[in-house]
Amino acid sequence: MLRQRKRILILLSLLLLFLSIRITAASNEITVNENYVNVRSGPGTNYEVLGQVHKDETYPLLKQQGDWVEIQLDNQAAWIITDFITIQQEETESGSNQEDDSTEQADIDSVSIPYDNTQIRNGPSTDYDIIYYAEKGHHLNVTGETGEWLKVESDEVEGFVLKALVEKQNNGLTTGLEGKTIVIDPGHGGDDSGAIGANETLEKDLTYKTAQELEQELKMLGAEVIMTRDRENFVSLSSRANLANVLDTDAFISLHYNSVPDLPDVTGIGTYYFHDQYESLAQYIQSELIKESGDRDRGMDFGDFQVIRQNLKPGALIELGFISNPEIEQLLLTNAYQKKLVTGIVNGLQRYFATN
Repeated sequence: MLRQRKRILILLSLLLLFLSIRITAASNEITVNENYVNVRSGPGTNYEVLGQVHKDETYPLLKQQGDWVEIQLDNQAAWIITDFITIQQEETESGSNQEDDSTEQADIDSVSIPYDNTQIRNGPSTDYDIIYYAEKGHHLNVTGETGEWLKVESDEVEGFVLKALVEKQNNGLTTGLEGKTIVIDPGHGGDDSGAIGANETLEKDLTYKTAQELEQELKMLGAEVIMTRDRENFVSLSSRANLANVLDTDAFISLHYNSVPDLPDVTGIGTYYFHDQYESLAQYIQSELIKESGDRDRGMDFGDFQVIRQNLKPGALIELGFISNPEIEQLLLTNAYQKKLVTGIVNGLQRYFATN
């Protein structure tokens, strides 16, 4: 009898200990935001398509892995990319909130965002996902710091921001792009539409969209940006290369999208260089693009393309995805995914300039 009472007391103690720990319930379900969204057998575009879901449909959420979530679809599990869904999250908490030991107290209490689309991440590194884009003037409370990152929060978001992005104006900190001259080359243009997507997206329009996003991000970080063409005009390949050659160019980035209509399931991103001394630029950009986008890694390689062959400055040509793949084409048209591509390119440039 005494032994049984001891067991009951032990069980009660364990129960009380469990209740004192913070408990967070996982998300319950997702809502689809677009029509004809593919669901796959695994967390990536290389996995088999199991079917399609449509706008306003809801499904139980099983788990999340990077930019993909596993849902309960009829009698089977399936994966869907987060760009096309909204996650309904219900959290219940009890007990005290335990602070991350790696986060130290910051010297400042708050910051005001100096640039539009400043990235807030869910951890203190570019390895973590971007969870929010703060606009210029957004006021954030600072609750701690980890290395070169500030832990911040407001009514809209809680995450980490790079110190250099918010302290640059006051403390003279730079991001490695300050004062750099970057020539952005949106592929094709004018009468040259480039590749045509599965749903008739024109490569020339998509490269210009990406170029504009990249231009805005680089200028925000202090770079001087020159575009080889405007939205409508065509510029010859030799003129694009010569523009970079006559300027004090630190990097030349040519943007393109791939198409193989006969193979509509092909996916992936690839980056090319011509001059051996600029191979590292292509390598850094490629690795950061794959890290941010999660797309298939088609690698970095030598490419005999005129705009980088005739270019005497550090140059890379990027094939940012296959618009002949209907699912990828749909993804590429979203602002959220475009921002991931731009973040990858910017991070690659920062790594290159840090080592050259």
